[in-house]
Amino acid sequence: MLFIVTFCGYTQSLTEKKLLDSIQNLFHSADNEDISNIKTFKLLKQANEIAKKLKNDSIILLTQKKIRNYYYKERDFDKYIDANHKIISLAERLSDSSSLAHAYNALGYSYFLTEKKDSSYHFYLKAVVIFDKINAEVDLSYALGSLSKLQLDGKDYYGSGENAIKALKLLNGVEETNDILDQKWILYNTLSSISDALNDNSQALAYHDQALAVAGRMENDFNNGIYTLNNIGYLKRKQGLYKEAKEIFTDILNEKNLFEDDPTFFALILENLAYTNYLSGSYDREKTIDMFERSYEIADSLDDEITKTGAAISMAKFYKGIDDKKNAFRFSKKAYDLSKRIKKTDILLESMVLMSDLTEGNESKQYLNEHIKLTDSLLNEERSVRNKYARIEYETDQLEAENKQISKENLYLLILSIGLLLTAILVYVVISQRSKNRKLKLMQVQQKANEDIYNLMLRQQDKVDEARAKEKIRVSKELHDGVLGPLFGARLSLDSINFNEGKEAMMARAKYIGQLQSIEQDIRKISHDLSVDFESGSSFIDIVTELIETQTKAYNLEHEFNSTDAISWDLVSNKTKINIYRIIQESMQNIYKHANAKAIEISISLENDLICLDIIDDGDGFDTTKSKKGIGLKNMTSRVEDIDGKISFISQPGNGTQVNVKIPIPN
Repeated sequence: MLFIVTFCGYTQSLTEKKLLDSIQNLFHSADNEDISNIKTFKLLKQANEIAKKLKNDSIILLTQKKIRNYYYKERDFDKYIDANHKIISLAERLSDSSSLAHAYNALGYSYFLTEKKDSSYHFYLKAVVIFDKINAEVDLSYALGSLSKLQLDGKDYYGSGENAIKALKLLNGVEETNDILDQKWILYNTLSSISDALNDNSQALAYHDQALAVAGRMENDFNNGIYTLNNIGYLKRKQGLYKEAKEIFTDILNEKNLFEDDPTFFALILENLAYTNYLSGSYDREKTIDMFERSYEIADSLDDEITKTGAAISMAKFYKGIDDKKNAFRFSKKAYDLSKRIKKTDILLESMVLMSDLTEGNESKQYLNEHIKLTDSLLNEERSVRNKYARIEYETDQLEAENKQISKENLYLLILSIGLLLTAILVYVVISQRSKNRKLKLMQVQQKANEDIYNLMLRQQDKVDEARAKEKIRVSKELHDGVLGPLFGARLSLDSINFNEGKEAMMARAKYIGQLQSIEQDIRKISHDLSVDFESGSSFIDIVTELIETQTKAYNLEHEFNSTDAISWDLVSNKTKINIYRIIQESMQNIYKHANAKAIEISISLENDLICLDIIDDGDGFDTTKSKKGIGLKNMTSRVEDIDGKISFISQPGNGTQVNVKIPIPN
């Protein structure tokens, strides 16, 4: 079974690798610019089908991005939009914030090109929110710049300016590549347009100067420099600085290969210079008309309706100014028709005013009424656009708030889950600890029972010793009264016989008397020895000595034991002696298990009616402020407290340990 599972896994892994290699090869082939667009699309579709077989969302997302880029190159925005919606679904499933934000940004651009500006604003705003979250500052700057442009078109000047400034600040410190410089140039132009719309010409010029400086730092400025000069010339003309404006427009026209590189812009500059000449008051009429007509013809030949519309309205104002009403009306009508078709409302309004002035009666009123209606309609539309943008921002903020609330609820749920888990662990620990405590209590009960048995044995031993002492006294009395008395009498009798004459009698009596005296001395000595009481406590010290010698030998420890004779151990309770014995025993066990000591010193002394037990080792020691007390130390502390004593531990890492016990002696 193990072999089969391993083999199947290896086979599956090998298959997946082959499919991934196939997708990479298809991508590589699709990037070949020499093949047709149809072939490219087939290769990408084939890669997408393989990715679906893999059932790997990350690979599917990658293929969808390739397909989306293909639709963009083909300018098929309907399919481009559909591809981005698929990418959004995949990115949400994968929690891929970067791909999600770029898809939103792409949708914003798509809807902008298809004139669905409210949808464009909605998706750009969603992109801004995500780019801001993931700190993608450059992408955020581009998205904010797009929002700013939409707000400028909707005449939301405050919002447009705020977003443009934010976008510029995000580019501070970013390496100034050509693309970054181009983005800065666009943003400065947006800010200039806002200032121009608010009739703040000096600020508009300041922004154009900054845009010109940015264009000067570009390796290839895409004609940004001369476009900015045109804008500066326009503002100078608006301020009445016609001489400066004419110099700027003339310098632009003198740019090498301008007509060949950008004929549309060439036509625009011709129209601007011609109209500026007219406004200055000093101009050549025929030359100015030629410039206007050439500008209009170039724009017409290029089918550039925007430039043609601008030229038409300028020519209408020019002809009206020189009192050529026929041509003035003709070009006003052209400007009117063109601006209506391309929805250039500012020029449409100008053309209506001109035609109203150039006609009479009902026709004049008709153009004037149309102007009023369009103005009102534009105001309502601007208000509606601003309201739409505000509503979109509100809904986006509301959605963001809902997402935050969901995130907060998820966080609370996570905290609650962790809390429950910790509670379960704590309950387990408590139950486990209680079980251990029960075992410990059982051990303590067993130990207490052993101690009670030992105490009973000691009491029995005390009774035996007491009986022995009484027996010794009894024997002493018997010897003294029962033996010494008669012997003393015999000695006296013999002593009286000693007065008999005869040398042999005397010597015999003397001999017996000496023997009796010797017996008497022996009996007195035995009587004296039996009558002396057993030295109290000597047996306890012997027990302790034996304990120390036995365990230090077993633990391979050098030892020194000192005890005082000042303690009357017969006055010390068996309970106290047992606990002292156990404390010494427990200490030596701890030293052997934990201290790695080589020598131990134990002393028992008497100070101020206190039995002082000191146990000192030269082991590793421990930090008494941090170390948790083990069962051994707890037992020692418990024993000392049980006999109303005090215990202290003096130790430092590397400096050994000293145990000091003080136990009161009852009066």
